[in-house]
Amino acid sequence: MTRDNSPERGIISIADRKVSAVRYGLPAIQVLLFIGVVIAGVGPLLWLLKSGVSTSQDIVRGPMQLWPSGIQVQNIPDAWNRVQIGAYLGNTAFIAIGSMISTLFVCTTGAFVLSILRPKWGPIITGAVLATLFLPGVISLVPLYMTVLKLPLLGISLQNTFWAVWLPSAAGAFNVLVMKRYFDSIPRELIEAARIDGASNLRLFTALILPLSKPIVGVVALLTVIGSWKDYLWPLLVLPDPRLQPISVALPRVQKTTEISLQMSALFLAVLIPVVLFLLFQKQFLRGVGMAGGIKE
Repeated sequence: MTRDNSPERGIISIADRKVSAVRYGLPAIQVLLFIGVVIAGVGPLLWLLKSGVSTSQDIVRGPMQLWPSGIQVQNIPDAWNRVQIGAYLGNTAFIAIGSMISTLFVCTTGAFVLSILRPKWGPIITGAVLATLFLPGVISLVPLYMTVLKLPLLGISLQNTFWAVWLPSAAGAFNVLVMKRYFDSIPRELIEAARIDGASNLRLFTALILPLSKPIVGVVALLTVIGSWKDYLWPLLVLPDPRLQPISVALPRVQKTTEISLQMSALFLAVLIPVVLFLLFQKQFLRGVGMAGGIKE
């Protein structure tokens, strides 16, 4: 064990830091790495913004030039109206919110049964849920699509309904296991104390477990929204009606009849919303990930 007053240790020793080449070269390398990370992360978004407010001729002739013909801010409202980005974004938001609600309902209740109630058959169900993570998604694509076309017992079709997107997204094994792992870390003493006070399973779930699980619930909700926002293949299969399609499906469909400048504006609007959501909730997201293995004292 190190003493509290001992100097902080690192990959470069104190003696090496006194060398001029290291003392001046290390900050320069750090600055260059930071600039490289910023360019790699923010660069594509800035280029998309630049292309979205440029003319189609400028994008084709000089994609890396700034604005030879000037800034065309009108492209953004034109993309909103002519390409109907507002309607497609509305469909996308509706699908994402429905997927989030259904996912949270399934993963929290499933994790509550497996982690808190702990039935005798719980380990078998947990193993079965874990086994589904090793199956490629393409294997279950056709059976899931056939199920959506004709639900067992009911015999109805969910195609061209938002339920066809909401229900499959709710049955995610990863979210159930993540939520179960977090519920496992809740001290059993709190659960036993609540039971001694006469709390039912429903009250235990709503008044104790969920309030203690706000960080991980926020993480699962954010990941579900972002995953639903960028999903393409499944909405393409179950929502052939253009009036119901999200923006990820609609943009490739309308690109043949839309100017490239309006396409770039539409892409920028589609990408901007998930980025803004992450920036607004990044503190809760990172805190939830850090607390996934235990309860904050």
